[in-house]
Amino acid sequence: MVAEPDSYQHSSEQCYETLKRAVLELRGDVDVEVERQLRRTATLIIQTMTGFWRCFHTPKHIFEVGEEGDAIEVLAALFHDLVYVQVDHGIGVNISRYIAPYVREEDRQLWILDPEELPDDPVFTAICILFGFHGGDVLKPYGGQNEFLSALIASKSLQEILSLKDLVAIAACIESTIPFRPPLGDGTTVSEQLYQRLALSSLRYDFHWSEQDLTDLVRRAVRLANRDVVNFASSSSTFFLDNTWNLIPETNHDLRNANSYTVDGYRRSIQNMEGFMSSRQPQYIFRQYKGEPDDDTYAELLQRTEHNLAVACLYLRAKLVSIALIEALSLRIGRDIPLSMMMGGLPTEGLRGATLEQFLVTVPRSYEPTTEMEREVMLLLEKGRTGDSDYDLKNSPVATFLVKSLGFAGVMELLKSVRRFFAKEITGEDLLQHCPGELVDTLTLGMSHIYEYRKTAVLHGKGCLP
Repeated sequence: MVAEPDSYQHSSEQCYETLKRAVLELRGDVDVEVERQLRRTATLIIQTMTGFWRCFHTPKHIFEVGEEGDAIEVLAALFHDLVYVQVDHGIGVNISRYIAPYVREEDRQLWILDPEELPDDPVFTAICILFGFHGGDVLKPYGGQNEFLSALIASKSLQEILSLKDLVAIAACIESTIPFRPPLGDGTTVSEQLYQRLALSSLRYDFHWSEQDLTDLVRRAVRLANRDVVNFASSSSTFFLDNTWNLIPETNHDLRNANSYTVDGYRRSIQNMEGFMSSRQPQYIFRQYKGEPDDDTYAELLQRTEHNLAVACLYLRAKLVSIALIEALSLRIGRDIPLSMMMGGLPTEGLRGATLEQFLVTVPRSYEPTTEMEREVMLLLEKGRTGDSDYDLKNSPVATFLVKSLGFAGVMELLKSVRRFFAKEITGEDLLQHCPGELVDTLTLGMSHIYEYRKTAVLHGKGCLP
């Protein structure tokens, strides 16, 4: 999501001022040459964070992650999402010059150069130690690749301004933002691994960090890592889902083309997000290390996260069933059918058009939610999320129609057949046979009305009226 000029300029200035304050706190002075370098660095950060595909991992996010942190945390936050290969479809030219001397691309993967090819660079070696990487290692997309390269760029950008000790402390915070990692087989947690690597760095580079120093470094890293994922523990499930909907188009790029993405493409994006949410465990999202955070705070983070994940899964599964039925019906026309053809277009300024929602009849004996969670999810489906989205409706009319007709239990029962349809174990027509006929008839009749509406518009200039 490219920032507007005023927003871009404001973010650049905020980034520069944030960098300057943090550096001033660490080194005590900022001369003219350092100011110039910090301005260049601020531009580099904001240019990258306002890339076309960025919707969630934007300047707003890095400022929020650094908020209320000390200088090390602030600097780590500014750099921690600089590299995001999956979102940006690669690594931009402006930042690639910092990592090109150390990394190669081969077979669509990134590799650290073999040991004999690497330059003699203590900064790079220190970052490798901290991440547990070595020359010749492949960098895996979900195994620290983005964080490692972001930490490397941070260190190379600031190496003439800050000490190696400070650079390692910043990199430790960035390393801690590698998400969703369970303990090792022997039970060693990721925070304990970080402690061990920091201790190794201290010995290697004569930092003379005491046990308490090392503990404080890890506790700081945990603070930053928890702020990075704080959305999971939002006190509002609606706010949590709003942010989730900003994440979806970052890795499902077709959704940025409103009114032209396919039924299959939209379904896959919802399916991927449902799979992601259902596999998350709160204790691997938030961390606790030697009192950071305290027990009560940590328990609350886990409880809120568990609730939000449960709400999100029920919500996404209801949407998944609804889009599966639409996909099954779309196969009667062909493949790669735009979703807007089946449901009508998204609202466009100055234009009105027929939508499937207009033709979904009132459900007799409408299902009433029986639990607080069902009520919460029904409200989200019927009234919608609060945040705007360029690629999707706020509310979910087809899912609402299905839940009111079948109840949540009935929709979840239908989900079993939906998963078989996705796995190509049954056909689209088989899936429709598993759904009550009157519901399928309502959907097909509504779609036929949309086609008639468009036919009228084409033949007589009526339908989508200004």
